[in-house]
Amino acid sequence: MKASLLLVLGCAAVLVAGARAETPGEPEVLLQKVREYAQKATAVAKTALSTVQESEAAQQARRWLADNADLAKQRLAWLKEQLAELWKRRAAA
Repeated sequence: MKASLLLVLGCAAVLVAGARAETPGEPEVLLQKVREYAQKATAVAKTALSTVQESEAAQQARRWLADNADLAKQRLAWLKEQLAELWKRRAAA
């Protein structure tokens, strides 16, 4: 994550330098280009962070499912037994 963010910031710096080279004497145009590049870099960073967070959440969900699969099976078996017993009582009544 840190490496990706550093890469994005490095790319932003390169883009800013390029914008500066294109407009050496026009500070307003330079400022506008810097803002545009900063917005683009921010969007890329947010997308990268979102992807990492989604990936981490998916990994946590997989771990939770793997850790709790046996417990879930046990509880489902118990529930099945309880329902069968309830069904028998209702049929007998």
